[in-house]
Amino acid sequence: MKLVFATHNPNKLTEVRALLPKHIELVGLDAIDCHEDIPETSDTIEGNAIIKANYVSKKYDFDCFADDTGLEVDALNGAPGVHSARYAGATKDDNANVAKLLKDLKGETNRKARFKTVIALNLEREKILFQGIVNGTIAEEPRGDQGFGYDPVFIPEGYSKTFAELSILEKNKISHRANAIRELIDYLKT
Repeated sequence: MKLVFATHNPNKLTEVRALLPKHIELVGLDAIDCHEDIPETSDTIEGNAIIKANYVSKKYDFDCFADDTGLEVDALNGAPGVHSARYAGATKDDNANVAKLLKDLKGETNRKARFKTVIALNLEREKILFQGIVNGTIAEEPRGDQGFGYDPVFIPEGYSKTFAELSILEKNKISHRANAIRELIDYLKT
């Protein structure tokens, strides 16, 4: 089975490929010659995942799935949330996003947060949503050099290390994306 993952992000592709059974061939947008940045115009994480999956299905006629992820911080009333990738501006700069988050949390004692991933699957004209969540806290400063995005400052519940200090295997056991992908895999097995 061939599935398109509606992403240009090689880090996401690597993480998800490590989780999928070998009989599923996973390709990204570049492999189908989709080089445009699909607009994320919804005000919800679910909506953005649906927009991206529908775009690929309609324009390229492939079975596909798309994800959208947001970091929701309690002390910031759920921000950055749906705007996580562009929290510090339109350039999608991971370092700038982390710096803005830490600045916005300066002096804050409540550092509870959660990562939420929603996957929209378009498979043989059927459309299904899957969700994964991981709770944790925001570190005082970035730590680690693995992963991407907010990984250097997100400490998952029950751990003392940030996602960026965990190996990809450790992260894939507990991450929000891995939880959503497991739901997707369970569905594909049926």
